[in-house]
Amino acid sequence: MSTHPGPAAAGADLARLALDFHHTHHLLDPAAQGVQTWEVRITAAGTPVGSLTAVRGLYWKPDNLRERMVDEQSFPALVAAQLLDEEGRFTYEFEEFIESASSVLVLDRLQMDEAFADPLVVAGVVAAVIDRLTDNYFAVVLPAKNACTDAGSALLAEAGTLLSAQEFSDELQIIDNALAAPEEAAQRVRMRLRSLARHGQPAAWDEGDEEGDGWDEDGEEDEELTARTAAVLRAALEELSEQIWQDVAAVGDAPLGRGQGGVLGSLPPITFGQDRQWRRQMARCFDDLAAELAGTGTVRPGCTGEEMALHLGIDRAKSLTRNRPRMVAETVEGLGEDRRDFDWDWCSTVLFEDHDVLMLFDASLDGIEDRGNEINQALGLANLAAADWFKPFRPRQARDPDRGFRHS
Repeated sequence: MSTHPGPAAAGADLARLALDFHHTHHLLDPAAQGVQTWEVRITAAGTPVGSLTAVRGLYWKPDNLRERMVDEQSFPALVAAQLLDEEGRFTYEFEEFIESASSVLVLDRLQMDEAFADPLVVAGVVAAVIDRLTDNYFAVVLPAKNACTDAGSALLAEAGTLLSAQEFSDELQIIDNALAAPEEAAQRVRMRLRSLARHGQPAAWDEGDEEGDGWDEDGEEDEELTARTAAVLRAALEELSEQIWQDVAAVGDAPLGRGQGGVLGSLPPITFGQDRQWRRQMARCFDDLAAELAGTGTVRPGCTGEEMALHLGIDRAKSLTRNRPRMVAETVEGLGEDRRDFDWDWCSTVLFEDHDVLMLFDASLDGIEDRGNEINQALGLANLAAADWFKPFRPRQARDPDRGFRHS
């Protein structure tokens, strides 16, 4: 059984995949106390493309969880027979196998349209279902190789392998939510799905890439921001601009203490002792980047200060897309959708020549901004000292020195 992602067929728009969770609870039905059956409907742009059944077995609620799950038949019955004894208690073998679990989530009956029948896509679906229906005290059970009776169970088995499931038997594999490895695996799956969704075509799978996103992409990377990405990034920069100008007015020339809030407090510690004029120049970096986005739809930092501002802007834009969906919807209203929208990891990679400025956050590299520092010299670093943050990287393309400041 292969664990190499398929990948999804050409034309399958992964960015439009969504999950609808359906569960009916009968208020006074005693059989509803210990086992919940959730039907997960998988859609693409509103069109059904698949489904999955998730059975939650809550150990402490039913009279006998084994009997109750056996009554569900099919794969849940097999799980009950292997994980629970006749009295409905977890078996010794299961309790030794996992770190800590008081409930189980059994995934079964997967159906996927051919265009989306890809282990990587299914792993992304499974990871989302786990996020929605479990906590750290759940063990998630999927089919192993000898329990694969159809294409759906085979896909679930491969998805489990991608998500760091461990084989409990020839028929069951288990994801222990109490461990860190499954969440790390889920993050890798999400990263690879975003890459596949962005490029819309198969990319070579690199099994040796343990830290990267697993994709080996040929050719030059398209450096053009989508309209919706540019709009949200501009909104993030404008928001940070308002905040940092408030910081400047409140702090003035006073030194910042470690842990002090605000945008100024989120800069590297080497900046905490800078004066008001330096801080005004830093605030202007946010304004310059936002103005460039408004005028051209793209952005390219021209100095170290702008690099730092852009890093913070991308972080804030990522937060907005996660936490402020209504605000984002208003910001991008009327702009055409693109499968590459809101790929903030891509922005962090492509919009910078390097990430040297981020080394200033590393306490173990204290003094790296000094030109006389051995690491600085060995790496050929430039313009990391706070006094050099606003020196243009490309003097011929420098911004107008007479452009002034938004606030006095």
